[in-house]
Amino acid sequence: MLKVASIGGSILVIIALVAALLKAMITFVGFISMAIQILIILVFLLVFASIGYMIFRGWQSNRRPEY
Repeated sequence: MLKVASIGGSILVIIALVAALLKAMITFVGFISMAIQILIILVFLLVFASIGYMIFRGWQSNRRPEY
């Protein structure tokens, strides 16, 4: 009777460990995808700001009279 309980307990522990591992993997993948999304947004904002800066510099250089 004790041996059957230990085998059943071992199987339950293995199932619990697999479930915990899957939960950790899902959380890790969610964190990585959120980090990638934030990185994409920051790169887009950087490109957008640099294009705005280049347009502003071009506009300023066209307004100045050249001597």
